[in-house]
This record gives sequence, structure tokens and C-alpha cells, in this order.
Amino acid sequence: MNRVRIPWFRREMSAGRFALVMNLPTLICLGLVLAYPVGYAAWLSVHRVGLAQLRRGEFAFTGWENYGRVLEDPLFWVAIKNTLVFTVITVGSEIVLAVAIALLINQTSIWTSRITRFLILLPYAIPPICNGLIWSFLYSFQFGFLNRILFSLGLINDPVNWAGNPDTALYAVTVPYIWRTLPFAIILVHAALQGIPRELYEQAAIDGANAWHRFTKITWPMLQQIIAIILILRTAFAFAVFEEILAITQGGPGDATWVAAWYSYKITFAPPNNFGMGSASAFILTLMIAAIALVYLRLIYRRVTL
Repeated sequence: MNRVRIPWFRREMSAGRFALVMNLPTLICLGLVLAYPVGYAAWLSVHRVGLAQLRRGEFAFTGWENYGRVLEDPLFWVAIKNTLVFTVITVGSEIVLAVAIALLINQTSIWTSRITRFLILLPYAIPPICNGLIWSFLYSFQFGFLNRILFSLGLINDPVNWAGNPDTALYAVTVPYIWRTLPFAIILVHAALQGIPRELYEQAAIDGANAWHRFTKITWPMLQQIIAIILILRTAFAFAVFEEILAITQGGPGDATWVAAWYSYKITFAPPNNFGMGSASAFILTLMIAAIALVYLRLIYRRVTL
């Protein structure tokens, strides 16, 4: 094991312990910043906290009552269903598009790829709420550019209410989200492609392997570890999507775009402002994300690291 010699230590320190010491200030700061909000939210989730209780300053202990009310609410399960659909569409599309675009960039010259990577990163630099507002204008039923473009191309005869139709609203929200978050996956996949030795492709070409065989036998196996990381991260973030929902549909029409994070927000801040129930729903969402991450780690990440 690698060891680090520090002058003010009498004995050598292992690399793992040295890394812990160096990261300890950051861990303490994160603990101070996160511990209180998370702990206070946990306290709220087991108390009856509404506007009336806030005025009186009296918060009755309810135990698991708030959690039970959330799990018994049909709207919560509608939100979970919409969240799952949203997550499957966005994460699946991101992985497919990221691999395809990264492979395309990898084939271009160094000068061109640098410009392309800069342009690709632009959507990722846009704040989520601004991204949602931009796309809400594009989706506008009367003045949206999307309808104008499709009408000029002869693809539609009448304007389409993309974000106002219950059948298309959830799918319409996935496009802005994918557009904003796709650069993250592209950059990671492209970096992984840069780490694959060129000799492997040269040897495969000598052996007569075509492009598809080189992809399936060399590229894809070498990308599986980074794909697993992207899958875990993007699933966690997609499960907690909020800004695009707020800017484009605000959960409508009806409950067509109610997702888990929007449910927690509405329960907490819409009358009668049930802060206890909102905190409980947020903790349930956190447990669901953690469970999905553990499944990924056990079934996917472990497989690609063998």
C-alpha cells in the first residue's frame, strides 16, 4: 500500500488515511451545511406542521402519520408513475444520444472537436428555470416557433398544444430536460473514448473486424463502467426533476405532469401548507432514489467492474 511521509507525523500514513485527512475540512463543512436542513426536515416529517401550527408555535408529534397519508394519497402514486415514465425516457435517450454523439466527435479532428465540445456544453450552462422558460415559448400554442416551423414545412395543418395536451405534455417536458442535461453525458463518454488505446482498433482492423464488430467487442465493453456511472447519476437527477415542470406546465394539464418533486412542492407550499406531509414525501422520494441507486450498484456497476 502506498504511504505518505508527513514531517510532523512520527510514522508514515497510509494513502487512504492521508486522503481522509485532506478531505476532512470539506466533509465537516458539508456536514454542517447539510446536517441541520436534513435533520430539521426529518423532524418536520413526524410532526403536524401547517400555517395554524406555525402561528401558534405548537407542533404536535404524529409519528408515521404523515408518511401514511402520503402513501395513501392516489395523487402521490400518479406522480410516481409520471416520474418513472419521465426517468426512463430521459435517461435512456441521454445514454443512446451521448454514445452516438461522442463517437461522432471522436472521429473529427482535434481542432473541430474542441469547437464542438464548446458548443455542446452551452445548454448545460443555462440555468434549469431559464431553460424551461425558453422551451415554454417554443411550445407556445399561438406564438411558438415549433408550431411555426412545422407549419412552414407542411408537417401540420393546425397548431399543436404541446404542453397543454394531457397526451403530449409529459413527453414535451422530456425534450427540454434532455437538451439541457445531455452535454454532461456526452463529455463523460467522450473522455472515456479518449482513454481507449488506438492499438486495439488497429489490431481489430488487421483481423478483419468491421465497424460494428469493433464497437460491440471493443468500444462498448470499455464504455460500460462510465455508462453505469451516468445511469446512476442521471436517474437520481431525473427522479427529482422540478424546474422544467415549474416553468413549462406547472404540473398540468390536470395531473399529467405531476412528478414526485412537484408533489412535494405543492403539498408543502400550496394551501393548507402541510409542511410535515411535504417533508415526509420528500424523504420517501429520497429513499426511492437511494434504493434505485443501490440496485444499479449491485446489478450493473458490479458487473462492469468484474
